Amino acid sequence: MSAERSQERDTAAPAWLERLADAARRMPVPTVMRPPASGGRASAVLILFAEGDTGPDVLLIQRSDGLRRHSGQPAFPGGRIEPADDGPEEAALREAVEETGLNPDGIETLALLPELYIQRSGFRVAPVLAWWHTPSAVHPADAGEVAGVERVPVAELADPVNRVRVRHPDGTIGPAFRVRGMLVWGFTAGLLYRLLVLGGWESPLPNHGSGEIVPISDLVRPDGGTA
Repeated sequence: MSAERSQERDTAAPAWLERLADAARRMPVPTVMRPPASGGRASAVLILFAEGDTGPDVLLIQRSDGLRRHSGQPAFPGGRIEPADDGPEEAALREAVEETGLNPDGIETLALLPELYIQRSGFRVAPVLAWWHTPSAVHPADAGEVAGVERVPVAELADPVNRVRVRHPDGTIGPAFRVRGMLVWGFTAGLLYRLLVLGGWESPLPNHGSGEIVPISDLVRPDGGTA
């Protein structure tokens, strides 16, 4: 086998991620998250999967306290799509580099997921699913926006012991995850939950599982950080 073919094999996305990417491209969008015909702030997030020591993992950041929107919350790397960006994929990669200091040469984008709308902030979010074939060191590269960076194992997200159901201020109920010292909730938790189901790591249960429903105000400070 030539060195070139060997390198292609080493960097190719695993079969489980290719299947997930294919399913995620066709993921239905809930009515409440369908973008309006016009308006909204165009943005992109990077859903970056890698193979860690304990199996697949996904990259999350913890936003700094004091930000105007989503302060203190865990999230996927990402942000606004700027005029100079060549589409959502480039915007998601650029933001991930700015926020975590990762090396984009080790990443292959696999799928652009259906656009989602966050009514509270007015963002139209384009999720970009990608394969981190050559992981690099990461850290909070922009301390003004990012307080922490974590590669979170999928096994921890799928473990029922790390799960809780929360009631949002508008009365809706959604999933949340307690992982790596973070409480992942809201948009990020909802998207993670759907990917866990599509990837076969999670069974789709009524109301995202059973057990007590906790008001999000009991778990999160007014500034967005964990209570």
